[in-house]
Amino acid sequence: MAAIAAEGVVMRSVGALYRVRLPEGQLIEATLRGKLRLQGLKTTNPVAVGDRVELLSEGGTWVIAAVAERHNFIARKAVKASSQVQILCANVDQALMVASLKEPFTALGYIDRFLVMCEAYHVPAVVVFNKTDLLESEKELGRLDDFAFIYEQAGYPVYPVSALAATHQAEVLALLKDKVSFLAGPSGAGKSSLINLVDPTLQLRTGVISTHTLKGRHTTTFAEMYPLAFGGYVIDAPGFREFDLVNIGPEELGGYFPEFRKLMPGCQFNNCLHTHEPNCAVRAAVERELLADTRYHTYLGMLGALQAEQQK
Repeated sequence: MAAIAAEGVVMRSVGALYRVRLPEGQLIEATLRGKLRLQGLKTTNPVAVGDRVELLSEGGTWVIAAVAERHNFIARKAVKASSQVQILCANVDQALMVASLKEPFTALGYIDRFLVMCEAYHVPAVVVFNKTDLLESEKELGRLDDFAFIYEQAGYPVYPVSALAATHQAEVLALLKDKVSFLAGPSGAGKSSLINLVDPTLQLRTGVISTHTLKGRHTTTFAEMYPLAFGGYVIDAPGFREFDLVNIGPEELGGYFPEFRKLMPGCQFNNCLHTHEPNCAVRAAVERELLADTRYHTYLGMLGALQAEQQK
């Protein structure tokens, strides 16, 4: 029987089995050709959700024979293999950091690290503060305004929303329409609920917050891409506890903070690390409260970790 060739997009990856969407919309299951797995890639997953792949079928069994060149991807250090990376998604138009300020509270450092990762891989990023319906006091609402200002000042679009109360539904729909969007954030922040808000036909499973830890429980166990009824695709990913950076040197880090990047030409030294050097434009802006000190403190923490890693 002659082999059948086809092309498709990876919609889900679970272990060694991949769900692939063909151009006409049909979903098929495929495995990975052995020699593709042995190409010496420094990744735990040579094929990721969003990859465009070439397929072969013999006797009804589909095999991924090749992966097309990616125009972008997002990756982090693999949890169980420090020398390898895990590709979270490929070929996306934007990444949404879905955070919440209550039940659970998302630390700004967590948001910052994800944004740096997006900058490093040339993926436009958006910050979505979900669960605004839980913010009742003036202090809580003021914190939301302060956090939104920090990221708007840095150059990122910010969307305060409530998936539960269905507020700003039209804005979120317009944000996602006709784009491939990767949604990331801690467990419990409401990524799946946000997708259900704009496309209830998907009926993604959502979870509840632990009353003991006030943190979310994992309801998404692997990344999966879903077609939206109104056009576009979303990739719903598991909640990550942290984003470990890969292939970033200490001297590069400042360039992945957009608000730093604008000021860096004003630093006296081209290799300025913005820590102790004289005539540093970034430090001067922080001292004059023109840059958010939270972002600067995150930068210093990340810089120290990268320097320690470099010295190993």
